[in-house]
Amino acid sequence: MSMKNQLMRGWFSELSPMWPGVALSLKVEEHLHSCRSKFQQIDIFKTESCGNMLVLDGIIQATEMDEFSYQEMLSHIPLCCHPNPEKVLVIGGGDGGILREVARHDCVKSIDICEIDDEVISCAKKYLPFMACGFEDPRVSVNIADGSEFIKDNQGNYDVIIVDSSDPIGPGEALFQTSFYAGMKTALAPQGVIATQAESFFLHGKIVSNLIRDCRSLFKHAHYAFIFVPTYPGGSIGTCVASDSQDPRHPIRNLPVKVLQRLRYYNTQAHEGAFMLPENARRLFS
Repeated sequence: MSMKNQLMRGWFSELSPMWPGVALSLKVEEHLHSCRSKFQQIDIFKTESCGNMLVLDGIIQATEMDEFSYQEMLSHIPLCCHPNPEKVLVIGGGDGGILREVARHDCVKSIDICEIDDEVISCAKKYLPFMACGFEDPRVSVNIADGSEFIKDNQGNYDVIIVDSSDPIGPGEALFQTSFYAGMKTALAPQGVIATQAESFFLHGKIVSNLIRDCRSLFKHAHYAFIFVPTYPGGSIGTCVASDSQDPRHPIRNLPVKVLQRLRYYNTQAHEGAFMLPENARRLFS
């Protein structure tokens, strides 16, 4: 799908074969950036109602208006399920939003990010500073590499692994393979926890059910949590959180009040409530 077809009369429409017959349209004030990296088409728009917006291969990744929903839940759920997370790996997440949230945990001593496309990082730093500020933390080490290969060289190394992937088409496809989940398990230290972007159960039931099935074959605990994000297809997305030692549905650490006061989505009630699924989702995993 060409960008020309997605930009009409000052509106950007998100069109994808993953959700045929459905489109989200946002009014655009300015097309700030457009380039083709080695891996994907990258576009940054200034929208009328949602601020700056990152689009990869025609698919909305984040908008200034609601990115906090996804970033906070994908980060704080797994981190609050670990008794003392010191070493964290972020796979994907080149916009920096997950790094920003992980850095709020004082117990974390090192944060590795493995992003395959350095152009995404460059664009985020220029146009999405509200997320790219995550790169400024001194605990962050940037690795430009394929995440599925990176974990092979880091066995037993991480307390928490967070996968902020795009959809399972293009460069994000490898991050939805069973072998990748198995590789993440071997990269975890004892008591380790993973959290991975897990799509929408409304729109991608088969993808979600396969993902949960694969994780349950590898981990003692594997559960799906949903997150409200207005500018994602269907208005929500999910994360699969898995561990051999921790049940991710119940946090074992509480964030300090000074941190909670700076958040806009995550709290203990939102953490536990995200795992309370409607019946159509529950049946996918039974």
